[in-house]
Amino acid sequence: MEATASASASAPHLLHCGGFGRTRVAGLVSPLPRRRRLRRVLAVATEPRPPQPASRPRASAITSTRFGDVSQEIKRVRKQMEEDEQLASLMRGLRGSNLRDDQFADKDVTMRLVEVTNTEGLPLVYSPEIISAYWGKRPGAVATRVVQLLSVAGGFISGIISDLIGDKIKENEVTRAIELREIVTSLGPAYIKLGQALSIRPDILSPAAMTELQKLCDKVPSFPDDIAMALLEEELGKPWQEIYSELSPSPIAAASLGQVYKGRLKETGELVAVKVQRPFVLETVTIDLFIIRNLGLVLKRFPQVSLDVVGLVDEWAARFFEELDYINEGENGLRFAEMMREDLPQVVVPKTYPKYTSRKVLTTGWIDGEKLSQSTEDDVGSLVNVGVICYLKQLLDTGFFHADPHPGNMIRTPDGKLAILDFGLVTKLTDDQKYGMIEAIAHLIHRDYDAIVKDFVKLGFIPEGVNLDPILPVLAKVFDQALEGGGAKNINFQELAADLAQITFDYPFRIPPYFALIIRAIGVLEGIALVGDPEFAIVDEAYP
Repeated sequence: MEATASASASAPHLLHCGGFGRTRVAGLVSPLPRRRRLRRVLAVATEPRPPQPASRPRASAITSTRFGDVSQEIKRVRKQMEEDEQLASLMRGLRGSNLRDDQFADKDVTMRLVEVTNTEGLPLVYSPEIISAYWGKRPGAVATRVVQLLSVAGGFISGIISDLIGDKIKENEVTRAIELREIVTSLGPAYIKLGQALSIRPDILSPAAMTELQKLCDKVPSFPDDIAMALLEEELGKPWQEIYSELSPSPIAAASLGQVYKGRLKETGELVAVKVQRPFVLETVTIDLFIIRNLGLVLKRFPQVSLDVVGLVDEWAARFFEELDYINEGENGLRFAEMMREDLPQVVVPKTYPKYTSRKVLTTGWIDGEKLSQSTEDDVGSLVNVGVICYLKQLLDTGFFHADPHPGNMIRTPDGKLAILDFGLVTKLTDDQKYGMIEAIAHLIHRDYDAIVKDFVKLGFIPEGVNLDPILPVLAKVFDQALEGGGAKNINFQELAADLAQITFDYPFRIPPYFALIIRAIGVLEGIALVGDPEFAIVDEAYP
């Protein structure tokens, strides 16, 4: 959930979701020519570049003509993909077009949290061992939570067991996804966030199941204002009236981790957004992780279940814990703003006030504006270009990647700038990952499939030590069909889908979490652009 918002009369632009719109207007991205600015972004490295193999393609060999061919193929392939319902559903999901645009949950939604009086011993950084030790000594609380979960999700769990026994996991996955979406909000933040994380993982779920999970809305009923004000005083060490000259009487938005108030600093008179964490979040999150993780250990006994639940939970939970620390979120915003200040002055980030921020309270500058995806202003096209450059800079230059990319986090300010919100979750890319993506693109353009398969290992798609020989012919076939001169009409998508599915079944081929977030970021920007410009191709915007 964002720590700042628009103050438009219709609705605060705080939380995700929405449709799209774009109008291309030349010359409004920057007074600098795009060619010069993009070259700067691609050239700067955070550390000295490691030695390159002699076989690496020369950058000058990637001509504008070759990029133009790829751009045309992207448009053709996209058109044919949209004729296939499953693939079209996947693309809508990656563009964020399935997300709901609500500020609060439905009135009939309730949230079941775990209230514990003594939280001493719970970790502030994810540690499955410490969590297991803490909740292992409290079997009564765990049993109570399990009963609570079963009362809400008993029918869903029995359905999953029936599918396992009857070998109908694939057949009923959409039905189960719908059931999951309908019950998950009331189960608490861990389940909401896990569902959202899975909703951008096409290597784990089918497009139809992803679509249902993307309809999850991280909106829940707000908690009482007197509790929020008491927490403010406890965290900041004084009554809120001594810090803020005014504070909205009720939250302007509420999500699973906290809720946001609009206020004004007493010290400076500046408008601010004040995010207050929901009570009992840490207790609820850790007990749910303890239960899910132990369930994953049980599921390992069933050969029909190929998904590594324990590994998935550990991978996701470490990032989730970062979102619980509002000090970390504020520091992320400050660091991101500093990285963008020189090269991209068109990008703005809410100012963090460390003096009025703690682990459970975040005070940031208030940003007026409207969601970029819903704006009808003439400069939306230019701001989409700014967004593309911004994410390329994160991806290939700074390596500090905004990891919650959805339409609600991109705001058009009244003065025509792009505001990016919510830095609770960021991904840090290594130099190997940055250089690996650049080299993989070069190898793809030159159809060097031997090198591409090795790139997949470097980037984490394939584990080290796997025999690559059987994978190469299938991937070569996929890429050859996608890039051949006949265009998308020559691609048999059903056959390609079957080939790719076979790869993921036969080999430990997976989409790394950081790459799933990159796909979502680029997909959201593309989705905003395509409504106003059906011929939009991100390659055209990215090429210097």
